[in-house]
Formats: sequence, C-alpha cells, structure tokens
Amino acid sequence: MKIQIINGPNLNLLGRREPEIYGNENFITYLERLRMEFPKVDLSYFQSNSEGELVTQIQMAGFDADYIILNAAGYSHTSIALADAISLVPAPVIEVHISNVFAREEFRKNLMTATKCMASITGFGLDGYALAISACLRKGKG
Repeated sequence: MKIQIINGPNLNLLGRREPEIYGNENFITYLERLRMEFPKVDLSYFQSNSEGELVTQIQMAGFDADYIILNAAGYSHTSIALADAISLVPAPVIEVHISNVFAREEFRKNLMTATKCMASITGFGLDGYALAISACLRKGKG
C-alpha cells in the first residue's frame, strides 16, 4: 500500500516549536519510527510552507498513492485551494492535526480542508499519523 504523508506550514519546526503543544520530536525521526512500525507500507513524505506546493503535491500524489495523510496546519482553516485539490483526486485523504484544534482558539475550529476528507484525527499528538495509517490498512486500497 502506498501512503503519501503531506505536512503543511511550520511543521518543519516540530521538536523545536511550542513543545508543550507539539512535543519534542522532529517529524523526520518520527517518520523513521513509522516506517519501522509499518514495514509493508510504502510511506512517502512531503512538507512545504507554500500553499501552492501543497496543492501540487496533493494533485500528484492523489493519482498515485492509495491514501494521503494530510496535516495542512494553518492552511486547514483558510485554504479553499487545498480543499478543492482534495476533492479533485481519487485517493482518499485523512486529515491529521497534532493538537486538539477544537480545544484551542475559536478560528481553529473551522476546518475547510476537513470537509473534503474521508476522516479527521485530532489531538493524539504525532500518534495521529500512526492511527491514520492503521485506518488505511484496515480499509484496504482506496
């Protein structure tokens, strides 16, 4: 099974930014743990701080991968372009948020991208990605 993980803005700073919210582990280290935990899954990873690059990656991966796991970060609340890209590709998308966005500022409760996703996982820290991969495996090929 091919799963593309796509992370949005500021997630390149995981492990260094707001550890009380996002933890102390950087994503590249966590990705290696995911690859060890799910050795039969072809996991690819992309991160960008640019909305346009994220749209392009969703479009490319959405016709190649079986699933996309997306953490669009701050763009989740504002990006019609990302929501449109999600709805235009055949690969199902699972949205992941490290923090519980519903327990934070009011503006974070509006998730434009989630309206186009198969499911959303919020508030489990980095473990949300493993939960998403497990869900993909249980559902089978998208």
